[in-house]
Amino acid sequence: MEEEEIELRKFQEQDVQRSELYHELAKEWYSSNRGPMALLRLETKSQLAWILGEIRKYIGFHAEILDVGSGAGFFSNAAAQAGHDVTGLDISRTSLRVAELMDVTGRVKYVEGDAYRMPFPNESFDVVVAMDLFEHVSDPEKIISEMSRVLRPGGIFFFRTINKTLISYLWMNKFMRWFLNHTPEKYFEYRLFRKPEEVQVWLEEFDLEVQAMRGLRPVVFQRSTWNLLRTRELHQNFQFTWCKSKHVSYTGYAKKFRDH
Repeated sequence: MEEEEIELRKFQEQDVQRSELYHELAKEWYSSNRGPMALLRLETKSQLAWILGEIRKYIGFHAEILDVGSGAGFFSNAAAQAGHDVTGLDISRTSLRVAELMDVTGRVKYVEGDAYRMPFPNESFDVVVAMDLFEHVSDPEKIISEMSRVLRPGGIFFFRTINKTLISYLWMNKFMRWFLNHTPEKYFEYRLFRKPEEVQVWLEEFDLEVQAMRGLRPVVFQRSTWNLLRTRELHQNFQFTWCKSKHVSYTGYAKKFRDH
C-alpha cells in the first residue's frame, strides 16, 4: 500500500509539472487563433452537437455531468447553456478562474481537485466527460477507475484522446509546432498517447462498455485551411468533420452497466 502511495504521488507530481505549461496559455483559450488552445476550442465546438445529442438520447435534457480536466470550460460552459447541471474538475486554478469568468449561465460548479482522487461520493453523476485528458496524464487507468466510481449505473462516459501512431506523432509534434507556432515544446508527449484498444481494455476493466468510437479530421477544402497555411492562424470558421479513421485522434463513449 505504501509503494502504491509513493507511485501515485510520483504521477501527481509529474502531472502538476505538466499543468504549469497550460497556465501560461489559459487566458488565451477563448480568444487566440494560434497554438493548441485555438485548435482545442474549435475541436470541442465541432463535437458538441453529437455529444449533447447522445446525452439527450440516453439520459435526457437535464443530466448531472462531471467534466474531468475541464480546463477553461469549453465543454462545461456549453453543456450548462444546454440546460445540464455541470461540475468541472481541474488541477489548474488558473484555468478554473478563466472557466468561471466565461460561464455565462453562472451555474457551473468549478472544483479544484485531483482526478486521481475525485472529491465526490460514489455514483454522483449521470455523465462523466474526459476530453483531451488521457494524453496529458501518467496513469489514465487509475483515473478511469475513479470515473467509473462516481458514475451511476446506466450512466455514460465520453472520452477523446490522441492515438499512438506515426501519423499522430507527425501531426502533433511536427504539424502543430510548424503551423500553430505557440505550441510549447513538451505540450504533447508521444509516450502518453493512447491506442484505442488500450483505452477499451481499461474501460471494460471498470465496467464501462464502449458504445461508439469515431475519428475527427479537418475539412480539407475550406477557405480557412488556406488561411491557416498562409497566416498560421486558425480562423473561427475552421471546420472539422467526423471520419472512420482514428489514426490521429478519436472520440467515443461507454456505458456503465453494473455497479462499480
